[in-house]
Amino acid sequence: MQVKKNPELEVGKNSSLYFAIGLNVMLFFSWYGLNYKTYEKNDISLDIVQVEEVLEEDIPITNMETPPPPPPPAAAPEIINVVENVEEVEETVIESTETNQSEEIDMEVRIEDVAIEEVEEDIEVPFAVVETVPIFPGCVGKNNQEYKKCFEEKVLKHVVDNFKYPDDALQLGIHGKVFVVFVIDANGNVGNIRTRGPHKILEKEANRIVSSLPKMTPGKQRGKPVKVPFSLPINFRYVEN
Repeated sequence: MQVKKNPELEVGKNSSLYFAIGLNVMLFFSWYGLNYKTYEKNDISLDIVQVEEVLEEDIPITNMETPPPPPPPAAAPEIINVVENVEEVEETVIESTETNQSEEIDMEVRIEDVAIEEVEEDIEVPFAVVETVPIFPGCVGKNNQEYKKCFEEKVLKHVVDNFKYPDDALQLGIHGKVFVVFVIDANGNVGNIRTRGPHKILEKEANRIVSSLPKMTPGKQRGKPVKVPFSLPINFRYVEN
Protein backbone atom coordinates (compact mmCIF):
# COMPACT_ATOMS: atom_id res chain seq x y z
CA MET A 1 0.00 0.00 0.00
CA GLN A 2 1.58 3.40 -1.06
CA VAL A 3 1.42 6.40 1.31
CA LYS A 4 0.18 9.58 -0.34
CA LYS A 5 1.73 12.93 0.75
CA ASN A 6 -0.15 16.16 0.98
CA PRO A 7 1.84 18.79 -0.92
CA GLU A 8 0.60 21.57 1.38
CA LEU A 9 1.92 19.74 4.48
CA GLU A 10 5.39 19.06 3.11
CA VAL A 11 8.09 19.95 5.65
CA GLY A 12 10.90 20.85 3.16
CA LYS A 13 8.73 23.29 1.28
CA ASN A 14 10.19 26.91 1.34
CA SER A 15 13.12 25.78 3.50
CA SER A 16 15.58 28.08 1.67
CA LEU A 17 13.37 31.10 2.34
CA TYR A 18 13.16 30.32 6.03
CA PHE A 19 16.91 29.85 6.16
CA ALA A 20 17.57 33.26 4.61
CA ILE A 21 15.13 35.00 6.98
CA GLY A 22 16.69 33.32 10.00
CA LEU A 23 20.18 34.23 8.82
CA ASN A 24 19.23 37.90 8.46
CA VAL A 25 17.62 37.94 11.89
CA MET A 26 20.75 36.52 13.48
CA LEU A 27 22.95 39.03 11.68
CA PHE A 28 20.76 41.90 12.90
CA PHE A 29 20.95 40.75 16.52
CA SER A 30 24.73 40.30 16.20
CA TRP A 31 25.17 43.87 14.83
CA TYR A 32 22.91 45.32 17.51
CA GLY A 33 24.80 43.51 20.24
CA LEU A 34 28.14 44.79 18.99
CA ASN A 35 26.98 48.42 18.79
CA TYR A 36 25.06 48.42 22.06
CA LYS A 37 26.59 50.80 24.65
CA THR A 38 25.99 51.12 28.34
CA TYR A 39 26.82 53.99 30.76
CA GLU A 40 27.35 54.06 34.48
CA LYS A 41 24.50 55.63 36.34
CA ASN A 42 26.84 57.56 38.72
CA ASP A 43 28.15 59.71 35.82
CA ILE A 44 24.69 60.82 34.85
CA SER A 45 23.39 63.96 36.54
CA LEU A 46 19.87 65.14 36.16
CA ASP A 47 19.40 68.87 36.55
CA ILE A 48 16.20 70.73 36.51
CA VAL A 49 16.27 73.93 34.56
CA GLN A 50 13.92 76.49 35.93
CA VAL A 51 12.90 79.14 33.50
CA GLU A 52 11.14 82.14 34.90
CA GLU A 53 8.89 84.07 32.75
CA VAL A 54 10.00 87.62 32.12
CA LEU A 55 7.18 89.98 32.50
CA GLU A 56 7.29 92.84 30.06
CA GLU A 57 5.89 96.01 31.44
CA ASP A 58 3.92 98.12 29.10
CA ILE A 59 5.21 101.68 29.16
CA PRO A 60 2.47 104.10 28.37
CA ILE A 61 3.15 106.51 25.56
CA THR A 62 2.78 110.10 26.70
CA ASN A 63 2.72 113.13 24.47
CA MET A 64 4.84 115.95 25.86
CA GLU A 65 3.52 119.34 25.09
CA THR A 66 6.38 121.73 24.25
CA PRO A 67 5.77 125.45 24.56
CA PRO A 68 5.80 127.38 21.29
CA PRO A 69 8.96 129.39 20.46
CA PRO A 70 8.96 133.07 21.38
CA PRO A 71 8.11 135.49 18.59
CA PRO A 72 11.08 137.14 16.83
CA PRO A 73 11.97 140.69 17.94
CA ALA A 74 10.53 143.49 15.93
CA ALA A 75 12.91 144.78 13.29
CA ALA A 76 14.07 148.36 13.70
CA PRO A 77 13.03 150.69 10.96
CA GLU A 78 15.74 151.48 8.48
CA ILE A 79 16.83 155.09 8.60
CA ILE A 80 18.75 156.34 5.61
CA ASN A 81 20.76 159.51 6.16
CA VAL A 82 21.59 161.39 3.01
CA VAL A 83 24.99 163.10 3.24
CA GLU A 84 25.80 165.80 0.80
CA ASN A 85 29.09 165.45 -1.05
CA VAL A 86 30.80 168.62 0.13
CA GLU A 87 34.48 167.57 0.15
CA GLU A 88 36.25 166.48 -2.95
CA VAL A 89 38.22 163.26 -2.60
CA GLU A 90 41.44 162.99 -4.55
CA GLU A 91 42.19 159.57 -5.91
CA THR A 92 45.66 158.20 -5.26
CA VAL A 93 47.42 156.86 -8.31
CA ILE A 94 49.98 154.12 -7.60
CA GLU A 95 52.75 154.28 -10.14
CA SER A 96 54.55 151.15 -11.23
CA THR A 97 58.16 150.75 -10.09
CA GLU A 98 59.10 148.44 -12.95
CA THR A 99 61.48 149.71 -15.59
CA ASN A 100 61.91 148.85 -19.21
CA GLN A 101 64.82 148.87 -21.60
CA SER A 102 64.09 152.36 -22.88
CA GLU A 103 64.61 153.98 -19.45
CA GLU A 104 68.06 154.94 -18.22
CA ILE A 105 69.26 154.23 -14.72
CA ASP A 106 71.14 157.13 -13.20
CA MET A 107 73.26 155.99 -10.25
CA GLU A 108 76.44 157.45 -8.91
CA VAL A 109 78.88 155.33 -6.92
CA ARG A 110 81.66 157.04 -5.06
CA ILE A 111 84.85 155.08 -4.66
CA GLU A 112 85.71 156.80 -1.41
CA ASP A 113 82.51 155.42 0.16
CA VAL A 114 83.67 151.79 -0.31
CA ALA A 115 85.73 150.51 2.60
CA ILE A 116 88.73 148.52 1.43
CA GLU A 117 90.11 146.09 3.97
CA GLU A 118 93.47 144.53 3.44
CA VAL A 119 93.46 140.81 4.07
CA GLU A 120 96.70 139.10 4.85
CA GLU A 121 97.08 136.04 2.70
CA ASP A 122 98.03 132.91 4.59
CA ILE A 123 100.38 131.47 2.01
CA GLU A 124 102.28 128.22 2.49
CA VAL A 125 105.27 127.70 0.18
CA PRO A 126 107.11 124.35 0.06
CA PHE A 127 110.66 124.25 1.41
CA ALA A 128 112.11 123.20 -1.96
CA VAL A 129 110.76 126.19 -3.96
CA VAL A 130 110.63 129.06 -1.43
CA GLU A 131 112.79 132.03 -2.41
CA THR A 132 114.35 132.38 1.05
CA VAL A 133 114.28 129.35 3.35
CA PRO A 134 113.87 129.75 7.13
CA ILE A 135 117.22 130.48 8.78
CA PHE A 136 118.15 128.20 11.67
CA PRO A 137 119.88 130.01 14.55
CA GLY A 138 123.63 129.99 13.93
CA CYS A 139 123.42 129.43 10.15
CA VAL A 140 125.53 131.72 7.93
CA GLY A 141 125.53 131.70 4.16
CA LYS A 142 125.83 133.78 1.01
CA ASN A 143 122.78 132.43 -0.90
CA ASN A 144 119.62 130.42 -0.45
CA GLN A 145 121.30 127.08 -1.21
CA GLU A 146 123.84 127.54 1.60
CA TYR A 147 121.06 128.47 4.05
CA LYS A 148 119.05 125.42 2.95
CA LYS A 149 122.00 123.08 3.49
CA CYS A 150 122.75 124.59 6.90
CA PHE A 151 119.09 124.32 7.90
CA GLU A 152 118.97 120.60 7.12
CA GLU A 153 122.22 119.93 8.98
CA LYS A 154 121.12 121.85 12.07
CA VAL A 155 117.74 120.06 12.19
CA LEU A 156 119.40 116.62 11.93
CA LYS A 157 121.89 117.55 14.65
CA HIS A 158 119.02 118.70 16.89
CA VAL A 159 117.26 115.34 16.41
CA VAL A 160 120.42 113.36 17.26
CA ASP A 161 121.16 115.46 20.34
CA ASN A 162 117.62 115.21 21.70
CA PHE A 163 116.88 111.62 20.64
CA LYS A 164 115.83 109.20 23.37
CA TYR A 165 114.46 105.73 22.76
CA PRO A 166 111.24 105.29 24.83
CA ASP A 167 111.53 102.59 27.51
CA ASP A 168 108.03 101.27 26.72
CA ALA A 169 109.04 100.79 23.09
CA LEU A 170 112.17 98.90 24.16
CA GLN A 171 110.19 96.55 26.41
CA LEU A 172 107.59 95.88 23.72
CA GLY A 173 110.18 95.59 20.94
CA ILE A 174 108.64 98.41 18.90
CA HIS A 175 110.83 99.96 16.20
CA GLY A 176 110.45 101.60 12.82
CA LYS A 177 110.50 104.90 10.96
CA VAL A 178 108.30 107.86 11.91
CA PHE A 179 107.57 110.50 9.25
CA VAL A 180 107.20 114.01 10.69
CA VAL A 181 105.84 117.09 8.91
CA PHE A 182 106.00 120.47 10.63
CA VAL A 183 105.56 124.11 9.58
CA ILE A 184 107.71 127.17 10.29
CA ASP A 185 105.10 129.96 10.37
CA ALA A 186 105.48 133.63 9.35
CA ASN A 187 106.79 134.44 12.84
CA GLY A 188 109.48 131.72 12.77
CA ASN A 189 107.75 129.40 15.28
CA VAL A 190 107.48 125.64 14.73
CA GLY A 191 103.92 124.30 14.75
CA ASN A 192 101.28 122.13 13.06
CA ILE A 193 103.31 118.98 13.75
CA ARG A 194 101.96 115.82 12.14
CA THR A 195 103.43 112.35 12.68
CA ARG A 196 102.85 108.95 11.11
CA GLY A 197 104.64 105.85 12.34
CA PRO A 198 104.29 102.19 13.39
CA HIS A 199 103.14 102.99 16.97
CA LYS A 200 101.78 105.86 19.06
CA ILE A 201 104.74 105.66 21.46
CA LEU A 202 107.22 106.41 18.68
CA GLU A 203 104.98 109.15 17.24
CA LYS A 204 104.78 110.85 20.64
CA GLU A 205 108.58 110.85 21.02
CA ALA A 206 109.05 112.25 17.50
CA ASN A 207 106.57 115.03 18.27
CA ARG A 208 108.51 115.91 21.43
CA ILE A 209 111.79 116.15 19.55
CA VAL A 210 110.44 118.40 16.79
CA SER A 211 108.44 120.64 19.12
CA SER A 212 111.69 121.50 20.96
CA LEU A 213 113.19 123.14 17.83
CA PRO A 214 114.21 126.77 18.46
CA LYS A 215 112.58 129.84 16.92
CA MET A 216 113.96 130.67 13.47
CA THR A 217 114.01 133.52 11.00
CA PRO A 218 110.86 132.90 8.87
CA GLY A 219 111.10 132.08 5.20
CA LYS A 220 110.20 134.73 2.64
CA GLN A 221 108.48 134.75 -0.72
CA ARG A 222 108.66 137.99 -2.73
CA GLY A 223 109.98 139.75 0.31
CA LYS A 224 107.08 138.75 2.63
CA PRO A 225 107.24 136.18 5.45
CA VAL A 226 105.36 132.97 4.58
CA LYS A 227 104.72 129.55 6.06
CA VAL A 228 107.20 126.88 5.04
CA PRO A 229 106.49 123.17 5.66
CA PHE A 230 109.33 120.71 6.16
CA SER A 231 109.28 116.89 6.31
CA LEU A 232 111.68 114.84 8.39
CA PRO A 233 111.97 111.02 8.82
CA ILE A 234 113.14 109.76 12.23
CA ASN A 235 114.23 106.12 12.33
CA PHE A 236 113.83 104.37 15.70
CA ARG A 237 116.21 101.40 15.70
CA TYR A 238 117.60 99.66 18.74
CA VAL A 239 121.19 98.48 18.40
CA GLU A 240 122.50 96.01 21.02
CA ASN A 241 126.03 96.59 22.23
